[in-house]
Amino acid sequence: MQTAFARVIPHPAAAPLTADQIARFEGRVPRYTSYPTAPHFSPAVTAETYADWLARLPAGRAISLYLHVPFCQQLCWYCGCHTTVVSNDAPIRAYIDLLLAEIDLVAERIGMRLPVEAVHFGGGSPSLVPYDRLMTLMEHLHRRFDLSSVTEVAMEIDPRGVDAARVREFAAIGLTRASIGVQDFDPEVQQIINRVQSFEETAEVAGALRAAGIGSINLDLIYGLPAQTHETLARTVDLSLSLAPDRLALFGYAHVPWMKKHQALIPADRLPPPMERYALYQAAADRIARAGYERVGLDHYAKPGDEMARQLRQGVLRRNFQGYTTDTAETLLGFGTSSIGALPDGYIQNVLTAPDYRAAIGEGRLPVARGIGLSADDRLRRAVIERIMCDLTVDLAAEARRFGSDETFFAERLALADLSHDGLVSVNGSVVTVREAARPLVRSVAAVFDAYLGAGAGRYSQAV
Repeated sequence: MQTAFARVIPHPAAAPLTADQIARFEGRVPRYTSYPTAPHFSPAVTAETYADWLARLPAGRAISLYLHVPFCQQLCWYCGCHTTVVSNDAPIRAYIDLLLAEIDLVAERIGMRLPVEAVHFGGGSPSLVPYDRLMTLMEHLHRRFDLSSVTEVAMEIDPRGVDAARVREFAAIGLTRASIGVQDFDPEVQQIINRVQSFEETAEVAGALRAAGIGSINLDLIYGLPAQTHETLARTVDLSLSLAPDRLALFGYAHVPWMKKHQALIPADRLPPPMERYALYQAAADRIARAGYERVGLDHYAKPGDEMARQLRQGVLRRNFQGYTTDTAETLLGFGTSSIGALPDGYIQNVLTAPDYRAAIGEGRLPVARGIGLSADDRLRRAVIERIMCDLTVDLAAEARRFGSDETFFAERLALADLSHDGLVSVNGSVVTVREAARPLVRSVAAVFDAYLGAGAGRYSQAV
């Protein structure tokens, strides 16, 4: 079991970070939803590699499934996802047929019906998938895998266009958790980011979910958006809290127009500068915490009785491509365009475009574009980074021993001393702890242990 320092070591509290500290440490670093991170995946990991990894999955050990649905009814200009706008459901229906075929290809390579712990529908907007196609998809998963002990079926929901009848369909396929995209309720901000969504329609969907028995609800908010102010963000937070979600996420907007061309439609001169972003984050985070939610890692908040908060207190919380998760399965199989899978041997990512995906499936090939195999060094560094990202603290000696290494392996101790001198962390023996005020810079602390970071840093979003 992983060490549980989060419950016994307090995060040192001190004055907020200064403009100088923000300027020096808010540089572009990964979000660390994996390690090594996706920019370092390579085409050297092929469909044949993936097939070999699938065949080696241990019998009887639970896995989790992620299904990517790359369609939306409208393009939100802040979006960083792989998605396509559709005006009818014909492309979605055709895509589900491809998903079913990929599930067969993967299941055949595994060669046995493995138990499943969790199923997650992401996107895009998976809530656009017609009910009959969702039902067919779930029935197919039941045939190919053992879903008898599933603890969670989750879906990302765009509440626009979702009504009570649609929610009842979600309940019929076994949905247990819904993640509702909010971003910001301010009308001016919504106009600038091209996502107009009223509080009333969001509240109606949340109420319908609870009425249908889908009691676990997450809300996703974003700080650092154009035209956002302390007053408008505080109102968004208060309206969101009035819906009593089990969890809240407060993501920092990642402005990367060189990667996502549509983000160039957002006026850069309306974005808050780094110090203002930090102030927006701190004010919103404090407001959520005062409402009784526990702070989880970089950007999540959970009610004290929620499983995420319990795992945080136990020091066993995980982080994967969906962010912070209570999913304990070591293996996550990804299906659909751009989806990423995590296996004991390494990571794989599917092809990004629908034509490439269709061609691979049509030829009976696993639609793998790239990936990376894990070395012993990767596994140790991944564990250290995960604990920092989840708990804001890690015992380097304990993690090194767990992986059969020696603490002196970490040449990064000098860099940690610099971070300590700069006020981001405290170092007590082998225990490194991120200051509470430096929580939004936890990615910069984790980056100290990233052996790959020297190449391609410009591909990442800013840390605060």
